[in-house]
Amino acid sequence: MTSRPPRPRERGIPEATVARLPVYLRALQALQGRGTATVSSEGLAGAAGVNSAKLRKDLSHLGSYGTRGVGYEVEYLIYQISRELGLTQDWSVAIVGIGNLGRALANYGGFGTRGFRIAALLDADPDVVGLTVASLDVRHIDSLEEVVRSKGVSIGVIATPAGSAQGVASRFVEAGVTSILNFAPVVLNVPDGVDVRKVDLSIELQILAFHAQRRADGDGRAERMGLEVT
Repeated sequence: MTSRPPRPRERGIPEATVARLPVYLRALQALQGRGTATVSSEGLAGAAGVNSAKLRKDLSHLGSYGTRGVGYEVEYLIYQISRELGLTQDWSVAIVGIGNLGRALANYGGFGTRGFRIAALLDADPDVVGLTVASLDVRHIDSLEEVVRSKGVSIGVIATPAGSAQGVASRFVEAGVTSILNFAPVVLNVPDGVDVRKVDLSIELQILAFHAQRRADGDGRAERMGLEVT
C-alpha cells in the first residue's frame, strides 16, 4: 500500500486556504531568491495577489501570526507551508498517457524542487511504449500495478484521452493510489477517501473568454455613451 500526501483540511484548515497555500509558497520562494529575509503581510499579499486580511487569516491556521513591525520570516514560513502541504518529503508520481501533454509534464523541471519525483511513465500505444522521455523508459500500461508497488507511487497523473481515464483511475485506486491529478476532460468516479484534482484547460480558457467578452462589452457600452475608454 502506498502512502498518501497529508490532507491539511483534516486538521481544520479550510479548503480555500489549502488552495492558496501553494500560491503563498511560490511568492515566498521568489522573495527568498531575491535575498529577502522578512516580509510584511501587505508585501506578501501583494506578491500573492490576495488582500492582506485574507492572507493573515490563512496563515493563522498554520499557527503563524508574524511579528508586529517586522512581519513574517521568509525562510521559516516556507518551511511551515511546505510541511503543511507535505512537501518536506519526496512524493513518487506516475504519469499515464505520454502524448504531448504527458511529455510536457514529464519534462517539467519544477517538480523535483517542489517535492515531487516523476518515477514512471506509462502508455498503451505500442509506438510510444519503449521510448525514452525525460530519461525514463515508457512502460506499458499493463505494468501499472507492478510499477505502483515497486516505485512506491503516491500520486497518479492521468493525461489520457477521456475514454481511457476512468479505467486508469480505477486501476490506480485498486493498486492503492489515493491521490490523482486528472487532465482528461471527464469526471472520474472514485471511492470515498480518494482525492482527485481535475485540471481542464479548455474550461480555464472559456472562463478567460467570458471575462474578455465582458470587458469588450463594457468598452462598447462606454463608447456608445460617448465616454473615454482607458
